[in-house]
This record gives sequence, structure tokens and C-alpha cells, in this order.
Amino acid sequence: MTSTKKALPPNYKWYVVAMLWWIAFFNYADRQAIFSVFPLLEKELALSNTQLGLLGSSFAWVYGLGALFAGTVVDRIRRKTAIIGGLHAWSVICMATALSRDFSHLLFFRAAEGLGETFYFPASMSLVSDYHGKSTRSRAMGFHQTSVYLGTIGGGFFAGLIGQYHGWRLSFLVFGGLGVLLGFVLSRYLYEPERGASDHMESGTPLGIREFLGLAWRTRTVRVLLLAFVCSNFVAIVMLSWMPKFLFDKFHLSLAMAGLTATLFLQLASMVGSPVGGWMADVLRRRGAGGRMAVQAIGVFAGAPFVVLCGLTQSIPWLIVALIGWGFCKGLYDANIFAAVYEVVRPEARGAAAGLMNTVGWLGGGGAPLLVGLLADHYGLSLAIAVTAVVYLAAGSLLALGAIKYVDADAAAVRAARG
Repeated sequence: MTSTKKALPPNYKWYVVAMLWWIAFFNYADRQAIFSVFPLLEKELALSNTQLGLLGSSFAWVYGLGALFAGTVVDRIRRKTAIIGGLHAWSVICMATALSRDFSHLLFFRAAEGLGETFYFPASMSLVSDYHGKSTRSRAMGFHQTSVYLGTIGGGFFAGLIGQYHGWRLSFLVFGGLGVLLGFVLSRYLYEPERGASDHMESGTPLGIREFLGLAWRTRTVRVLLLAFVCSNFVAIVMLSWMPKFLFDKFHLSLAMAGLTATLFLQLASMVGSPVGGWMADVLRRRGAGGRMAVQAIGVFAGAPFVVLCGLTQSIPWLIVALIGWGFCKGLYDANIFAAVYEVVRPEARGAAAGLMNTVGWLGGGGAPLLVGLLADHYGLSLAIAVTAVVYLAAGSLLALGAIKYVDADAAAVRAARG
């Protein structure tokens, strides 16, 4: 493993976050684009709600299945290579989606894109953690998380707008092509840091999958965070997958306006909530290792009523209020997804830790679009969305338990193991 010895500007650690911000923007724009053209796919290819739900779930399942493997690979190779290579891979697959002529083609490319994107978060979050220590880590990751929200807005709106006037295929060519160009530009400016540098902790030998899984299972905080991520991701996937069609069907918005409304208010609110959540967590971390999990618990508990309102309201103004409220609360949680688990995971295993989070979170939550599609076929989409609030309450209970009972002891064990 080699890392750069190049003299870097004093603020380079924030430049890294800015560069990764753009990569994550296209990561989410590419994956969100398909949801805004669900009505076009439904009409052109005669797809049912269950088939549309399976398109969303196929990405999540493949993404999740590959994430742990991707994380262990990231712990062994240059993370820059994984980040830029992954960007090129998923961008090419995104472009190839435009070639689809039936449901089987769409399903294949959607699943393949999930595999292409699975390396990004394990690599990028591990890399950020080596530029940002405990005093700025949540803020750095919170700022990075805002790219997810703007990418979702961009993917949702522009895919709907392009689809409305030029058909659904062109948006995949545009997003994928821009991603390829971005990879060539940023490959010149992104440098690999030493592992463990920001924690003043020497990095050990990377763990094998079996060894890492054993360590994760023995760490109670990791188990709690994994289960909470399954619950929170379940709700997020439902909202992102089904909200554009929900607005198109229930409120009779155009494709472009449905795609924009489903993402704009929610994601802009999350853009505020995520930096706030990062700041809150860095402040509370000074009092104890449970500070980051406490902020996450606040986010999901407060967000549950807004999820109910999103599904049951009959008014667009109240729907916008609900989306803003849920989006802000979601941002509080999202800012600390990886920062919280890094409290109890040593540097050489952080890629694997992020990979495991994504594996469990996306496999456990990845069935959400299909499940809600099945429920919608029998009970209507409004009720199917609203009942997912129960899953959010479960996430909050888990996080509160971990913050109060487990994380301090687990974080102390990591420090003791490394002196």
C-alpha cells in the first residue's frame, strides 16, 4: 500500500471532501433517474407496480450483496483507484441502460449499476476518515452527504424533464457521460492519505472477511448500528422509489414536476439537516462517544410523524411540509452513518465496516420498493407509505439503546487495543 508524500495545501482535507462531493452527486443522480420515469416505463413496457418495485429492489440487493466484499477490497488497495474506477464503471452502465428494450434488460442494467456503485462509499468514507479526525469527522461527512441530496434532486428533476420532452433514454446517456468526464478530471487531483493518520493510530494488517465479521459481531455497537441502518434505509428507499409516482398518480402532476416535488423539498431540507447533524455530533462527541448516535436517534424519532403525514395527506401544501420535516430529520441521521461506526472500528477495517453497513442496510432495506409495491396493489400507495413510520420508531429505539449502554465501552476497547 502506497500513499502520497506530496506536500499538500493546508486546507486540502476540505478540498478532498469537495472533490468527493461531485462524485457522490453523480452516484445518486444516476440511481435516482429511473424513478422519475416510472410512468413512461410503465406505459412503454406495460410494467406492473410489482415490476417497477423490483427495479428499485434489484439495485439495492446487488449493491448490498457486493458491499462487504467491496469494503474488504478497499482496505487492501488504493482508495483513489476504487473511487475513480467505480465512477467510470457505473457511469458506463448508466449509459448502457438506454439500450434497454424490455423489462429483463432494465432489470439487468439496474442490478449491474448497483454492483458498479458498491465500491464508492466504503472507499470514500475510509479516505475522508484519514483526512478528518474526531473533531471534524461528522462535519466533513455531513457536508459530503449534501451531495447525495442534490444528486437526488438533479437526477429526479432532470430525468423527469428530459423524459417528458425527449423520452426516458436520453437522461441515462447524459448522466453517465458526465460521470465519465468527471472521473478523468478528478483523477489528477485526488491523493491517497496514510491510513489512521487523522487518529494518530498506526494501521494494522487488513482483516479477512471472516475475521472482520467475527469482530463486528462481538462489538455490540456495530450490531445496533447495523439494525438501525436497515430500518432507516428501508424508509428512505420507499420514499425515494415511490414518491414521484405517488405524486403523479394522486396529485396529477407532470413527470417533471412530480420528479422535482418528490426530491426538491426533501433533499434541500436534508442539506440543512446534515450539516446541522454533523455539527451537533462533533459537539456532543466531546462529552462521550455516544454523541453521534444520540443525534441519529433524535433524527429518526422526530422524522416518524412526517412519514405518516407524507402518505396520508390529501393536500400538496401539507405534503411539502411533511417532506421538509422528514428531510431535515433524515439529514440529522445521515450525517453520522459512518462517523458513528468509526468510533468502534479501527482504521484498517473502516472500508470493511462501511461495506458491511451497506450490505446489511441495503439487503435488509432493499426489499422495501417491492414490498410497498405489493402493498400498494392491494391497499393503495398512500397507506403503504404511511405504515413505514413504524420502522423508523424501531431505528430510534435501537440507536438510543446503543448510545446509552454500549458505545463508550466499545470505543474504549478500540483505544486500548492500540495503546
